[in-house]
Amino acid sequence: MTPIALNRRALLGGAAAGISLAFAGRVSALSPAARPKLVVLIARGAMDGLSVTPPYGDAAYVPLRGGLAVPPPGQADGALALGDGFGLHPALTGLHDLYGRGQLRFAPAVALPVRIRSHFEAQDVLENGAATLRRQEDGWLNRAIVAAGGQPLKGLSIGAQTPLILRGNAAVSSWSPGGQVRPDDRLALRLQDLYADDPLLGPNLMRGLATEAQAEASGDGSVRRNDARALGAAVARLMTGPEGADIVAVSLDGWDTHAGQKAQLQTRLTGLDQLTAGLMTGLGDDWRRTLVVVATEFGRTARANGTQGTDHGTASSLLLAGGALKRGGPVGDWPTLAQGRLFEDRDLRPTLDIRSVFKGVLRDHMGIDRAALDARVFPESAAEAPVMAGLA
Repeated sequence: MTPIALNRRALLGGAAAGISLAFAGRVSALSPAARPKLVVLIARGAMDGLSVTPPYGDAAYVPLRGGLAVPPPGQADGALALGDGFGLHPALTGLHDLYGRGQLRFAPAVALPVRIRSHFEAQDVLENGAATLRRQEDGWLNRAIVAAGGQPLKGLSIGAQTPLILRGNAAVSSWSPGGQVRPDDRLALRLQDLYADDPLLGPNLMRGLATEAQAEASGDGSVRRNDARALGAAVARLMTGPEGADIVAVSLDGWDTHAGQKAQLQTRLTGLDQLTAGLMTGLGDDWRRTLVVVATEFGRTARANGTQGTDHGTASSLLLAGGALKRGGPVGDWPTLAQGRLFEDRDLRPTLDIRSVFKGVLRDHMGIDRAALDARVFPESAAEAPVMAGLA
């Protein structure tokens, strides 16, 4: 089994003592056949886009990267060809198969609208969807659920805490793999008695226990945290059927590769590949209505450091996968790694605001109109248009 780390960052809200709690709000179900599915995987710690989608065709890539450079296709441990001088890391064999079916695309140089190299501050911007760093209590994915209006959607957080991206006015449930609580457990019974008359916590607790029961009924109550494929399949089963979730957020830790990067990325990317494979298998026919987004808070330095790792950078890659994805090439332009083209002479230069990709996904796949995206989901972002090639 390949380890894949679920985020346990301390955020407000979420689950206590392993019980999955849902936030307040009202959610209605649509016909399963009519509902698009969206999974957002957050690679926390700054995923190295220059290794995930190595630009082996860029003449400056190998000189900058040295021993960390992924060899070109055809060489030992070489990249899996994507065309246009780009490849996929060799650990991503399943995602490469999706590329061959027209179900994988990537944005090679995306970044936040503000230049930050602090993990927590950058993650706050990534998840809130704002143009600047500001302390807010809600996230853009939750606001998207609200903005859907007449197309009610169900949100689900995977992990011990509900991340900022899914916090807000819309009701979302959470499920922590391995955190099963049985309805006859003493703690659960005490909490039900304690919150029986509470108009907020009472319904939330019952909704959380219902999520646990759904996971147990599908055989997923005891999924091991290091079994990425089984985790993906378990999440998929919570997305299917009349009560299945439509929008899911999963936090994945372990991408802060300051030293010994090659071995760490091999492990993390193998886990990411298996997680996606589990999602695809578990979703079955629903896969054709699904988009998976893999995003990170920022990239890593173009040059390797002295410990065979990389430090905090700026632009990185974003991956898009799924049966609902429109076939196509790279999303956004490539700035090159040539001398004089690096951001602050150290990082991959951004060519695309990450919000433009998120907007494209929400517009083309989830059917949210541009006005709502500009004003409500990503406030004060009208200057950043959704990617216009169409994603779904």
